[in-house]
Amino acid sequence: MTTTSDAPATAAADLALAAELRVSLGRATRRIKGERGEAGLSDPQFNVLAILVREGPMSPGGLADVERIQPPAMTRTVNCLVERGLVRKEEHPTDGRQVVVTLTEAGRAEVVETRRRRDAWLSARLADLTDDERTALVHAAEILRRIAAS
Repeated sequence: MTTTSDAPATAAADLALAAELRVSLGRATRRIKGERGEAGLSDPQFNVLAILVREGPMSPGGLADVERIQPPAMTRTVNCLVERGLVRKEEHPTDGRQVVVTLTEAGRAEVVETRRRRDAWLSARLADLTDDERTALVHAAEILRRIAAS
């Protein structure tokens, strides 16, 4: 049990851990995102494809909401993906003023290949770890999932 006199030390330790985790997770994320498919998409472009894989066809406004960006920025991203043949725009079924963005087979293949490369890179790094380190990461992954969901 933590006493009142331990609270400042605990708070300082939590802040130090938070800083270390923030830096480490940021570096790991950037390194993993460096593994890309053949199209060499930017992170925002890949994110749109990944959202469409997960959520299905969406309007550009819906995609902008998911990504928390302004609709004009999403429209530019979608148009770039259309030009590359990775998504297509189709008529909205109920609102003639809108379009629905749909993933093409080439777009789906890009997501699959990018994820395969990222998983392969990370798997190779994990293979260099000890059993105890891998076990620690299993626990850490669960903890990070809970933190992300909070």
